[in-house]
Amino acid sequence: MAIKNYDFRDLVKLEQLRYIESNQKQAISYASIQDMAPHTTGQFSLDIFYERLMTRARRLIQDNALNRHLQQPEKLFRRAYRVVLIIAALLGGLAAFKAVDVADTLNIYWLLAVLLGFNFLSMLLWLVGILFSIHGLSTGMVAQLAGWLPARLKEKESDPLAMGAARGWWEACLGGRVGKWRFSLLTHRLWLSYLLAGIAILILLMTAKQYDFIWGTTLLSEHALPELTRLLAAPMEWLGMVQPDSQQIMASRANSSGSILQDAATRGVWAKFLLGALIAYGLLPRLLLAALSSLMLKWSERRYQLDLYLPYYIGLRQGLLKQDPDTSVVDADPGQIDERDVPMASGHNGDIPIQALVTGIELDDRVHWPEDVKGQYNIVDQASFHQMLDRIKKSRQPLLIGVAVYRLPDRGVQRMINDLVAATSGPAWLLLLNSQSAEPITESRKLAWFRLAQSCNIPAEHVVTH
Repeated sequence: MAIKNYDFRDLVKLEQLRYIESNQKQAISYASIQDMAPHTTGQFSLDIFYERLMTRARRLIQDNALNRHLQQPEKLFRRAYRVVLIIAALLGGLAAFKAVDVADTLNIYWLLAVLLGFNFLSMLLWLVGILFSIHGLSTGMVAQLAGWLPARLKEKESDPLAMGAARGWWEACLGGRVGKWRFSLLTHRLWLSYLLAGIAILILLMTAKQYDFIWGTTLLSEHALPELTRLLAAPMEWLGMVQPDSQQIMASRANSSGSILQDAATRGVWAKFLLGALIAYGLLPRLLLAALSSLMLKWSERRYQLDLYLPYYIGLRQGLLKQDPDTSVVDADPGQIDERDVPMASGHNGDIPIQALVTGIELDDRVHWPEDVKGQYNIVDQASFHQMLDRIKKSRQPLLIGVAVYRLPDRGVQRMINDLVAATSGPAWLLLLNSQSAEPITESRKLAWFRLAQSCNIPAEHVVTH
């Protein structure tokens, strides 16, 4: 089903509200949504469901004055982000200052290794993390710290509503694919801050102080570093940057005392080469990676979807939407084929098909079926399973599978449900049945059944609790 793109901020608010309601439901007033009657629709519409969710959320947020709590996590994250950016700039400036402050004669390649080495290693690790989906490498430790610190501070909040809002924001904005690209963007911006500060300090120092540039090697051949210089300078020429010629390169080789005398032109060329290398091999790649991360972040936010298999959204879907019953008659014979739409009838907590093949899986005598569901069949062994499977293959009617929600699903049950759903040519439904005494069911147990439905390709709107 094609759906429109929803504003990511609205979806984040829904997730924050879910965390608040799941953990502090008693602290929320529901007076503003008491008049929200279920919306009647012919078939499930994700657009309508999202619209109903947002209407409900807006009323609850306004009625309970939750806007301040919902906005606070993002504000804390931005503050931590600015602090880390300033720290990165200070470290970049300090690194550049220490690299050139030791002497008036600088080894050009040692200086490049110091200023660009860790930056290059960081980009390499980021690329490996992105290609192989290694979260720690693709996000960066410092960037994760900028997101981790506000969340840890929020955990110490005495206000449970604020803590729930922070957890919801953390999961939506800093988790999954969205979080990966948000942390990636932050990492590249931190390195840009580091490099820009370093380049600024170098320009100031070389403006106010005279430096001679040398190169030398013990292990490599005499022509290795001059050839490396020409290779590094080739892309810089395309950007209009000056490179040292062969005579200037050879004249800059260090003598036995480690020092040389250079003219102003040679010093100027090497200084421009140094700055050009920092821009071409430091700043520009980071700018490109930051632009890529920004685009991927926006793309991830546009594709972000709520996990509708969570018990919270399953319950809201059954409470906010109601499918319009169809009173047409459908032959109940499972061997007949009917091309008409599946009729629906309102159940206790949602809508279920009334003209469907109905089967339970390993149900006991405690199970309570809805009054609208007739002709139940119970799979208890391989023989009854294969018998039901043959009936499904001969029918085009929808399939309604009843399971005992108070039991935990195992692999055998999941395998049977998966085979039954794969065999049916119509839609499949999963009905979660409680006992006649209505035992309290934990959210984790409900979630286990919802995840089973997801793994068996049963749509979230076809999971009904009773």
